[in-house]
Amino acid sequence: MGSKRIGIDVGGSGVKGGVVDVEDGSLLSERIRVDTPSPATPEAVVEVIGEVVEALENGGVVGVGFPAVVRDGVVFTANNIDPKWIGVDARTLIQERTGREVRITNDADAAGLAEVEFGAARGIKGSVLVITFGTGIGSALIVDGHIVPNLELGQIELAGIRPAERHYSAKARRNEDLDWDDWGDRAGEYMSYVDSIFNPELIVLGGGVAKKFELFSGRLDPRLPVVPAHLLNDAGIVGAALLTRD
Repeated sequence: MGSKRIGIDVGGSGVKGGVVDVEDGSLLSERIRVDTPSPATPEAVVEVIGEVVEALENGGVVGVGFPAVVRDGVVFTANNIDPKWIGVDARTLIQERTGREVRITNDADAAGLAEVEFGAARGIKGSVLVITFGTGIGSALIVDGHIVPNLELGQIELAGIRPAERHYSAKARRNEDLDWDDWGDRAGEYMSYVDSIFNPELIVLGGGVAKKFELFSGRLDPRLPVVPAHLLNDAGIVGAALLTRD
């Protein structure tokens, strides 16, 4: 099978996939993106995953990052997907559609794994917090290279708003047509709060907004130990592929 593996990153707005060299984290194929179906029911999303896997034309195990709490392949939450997912054995469904062995985890945990292995958090001792701003807010806590799974910090209450991602996510920026300064103030408030709880050595900011970091970074508290994700919006694909390593 070599080092070429498929990684699939399922998000609230898009399903992304690519072939990854799991030895160095590089993307070896075109990055494929298909809009997440609406409604994002199990049958509809699994069909899209199957289509992306087929388009990538690479054999072997498939890794999937999924926007929910996932335990032993089963979905336990549905904050940014259809509630019909709750209780579904996602791993088995995807295996049946693709005919492949599948390994699956929370999408932010996959992104965190990639950033620790190949990105901004590589070589960092102690705790690292990866925050992904997208349709919701994903989070991964890595302590000395080990992930604390299914953290889901987008669901906390902040400033009387619960879930916080409703106000602080990248989707909220788009929906409210906020400029980068205004959204930077929100992102800074959110990250300062979680920083005060976890006191990590580093915060890695991921999701699509990572490539726009310079447009809002001036609004963040300079004491925050925050850097943009090196793998940008590909971190979820790369981290999902890393799940397939033995």
